[in-house]
Amino acid sequence: MIKIRHSNTEDIPQIKGIYEQPDNYAQTLQLPFPSLEKWQKFLSSPSDNFYSLVAERDGQIVGQLGMECFQSPRRRHVANIGMAVDSKCLRQGVGEKLLLSAIDLALNWLAIRRIELEVYTDNDAAIALYKKLGFEQEGLAKGYAFKDGQFVDVIYMAKTCK
Repeated sequence: MIKIRHSNTEDIPQIKGIYEQPDNYAQTLQLPFPSLEKWQKFLSSPSDNFYSLVAERDGQIVGQLGMECFQSPRRRHVANIGMAVDSKCLRQGVGEKLLLSAIDLALNWLAIRRIELEVYTDNDAAIALYKKLGFEQEGLAKGYAFKDGQFVDVIYMAKTCK
């Protein structure tokens, strides 16, 4: 069974372990060889507008989702998300459960009406999941990030609720 909860400081080494997997740093803006100190600084005392959810199964962290709610008065209704799932747990519902929990938190508790994300154009599994849960492609950013020795494109996607 997968349990979703807010992350705590004891989870940081396992979260770091997920993001240091080659598939995960390749599909996010993370770099190889992350330091524990970097992750501790990032997750130990997050700002009030940042939420870090983890998926836990059998006492192990198998996924993490970060959601930042914008603070600008004209964008307070918007959040941006990013996530990664342990490579041994792909296609087992971990990402879907994390994403559904973030959507519930955003729409039903934080008064968010628009959830945005960026996804690399070659990440077919993530794109399929986002579409399944109601995210729509809104644009394409060419040369968005440097990945594996070249500049690559991302798709801008969003889920808007009224």
